Amino acid sequence: MGFSCIILAGGDSKRLGADKALIEVGGKPIILRVCESVEPIVDEIIVVVRSREKAEEYSSILGGIGCRYAIDLFEYRSPLVGAMSGFREAKHEHAVLLPCDAPFVSPDVVTLLMEMAPSFTAVIPRWPNGYVEPLHAVYKTRAAAKASAEALGEGKLDMRSMISRLSNVLYVSTLVIAEIDSQHLTLFNINTPADLHRAQAIAKSIGREAGEKKKRGGAY
Repeated sequence: MGFSCIILAGGDSKRLGADKALIEVGGKPIILRVCESVEPIVDEIIVVVRSREKAEEYSSILGGIGCRYAIDLFEYRSPLVGAMSGFREAKHEHAVLLPCDAPFVSPDVVTLLMEMAPSFTAVIPRWPNGYVEPLHAVYKTRAAAKASAEALGEGKLDMRSMISRLSNVLYVSTLVIAEIDSQHLTLFNINTPADLHRAQAIAKSIGREAGEKKKRGGAY
């Protein structure tokens, strides 16, 4: 059974004043970090953008990944519009949905969600306070495309309106995810300058740990 991965990159990034997908964290554009994390574990990557010009811009960065691109079906900006655009383009029965601004996506966490997916229409992380992470989730592609279209047809732009139309949804506690990713870094995304500052600090820390591990591995 194959999996598509849909990466949403059609937002405006108003709070950062720049295209979040192209901001570098740890020396790489965030969207490249996301694609490199999931490329080994999925069968196709679809990047949803707002224009053909953006697709061309991203392809100059992601050319080595072999992504496909989907253009937002509607002009107004909404994660749900981007999700539906990706679901309609996806070739496989299930699709991983991710944002373009999550620099520390864990392949192990994504794999865990994918392994749970065959028996459910959606597999979505949920925090103990009830807040869900619909943009870090796995969906049955056709069912999600249909539910998205129905929600948008009623003028609703939020992901919850789509999810409420799905049956047999599995919510995975973030306490379970913490067993793989203790700091929940895979769920961390960048919305503000403070978030970006934190991401740069995390990337430096990860780089130092990797360097020290490499030194220890090469020691006699």
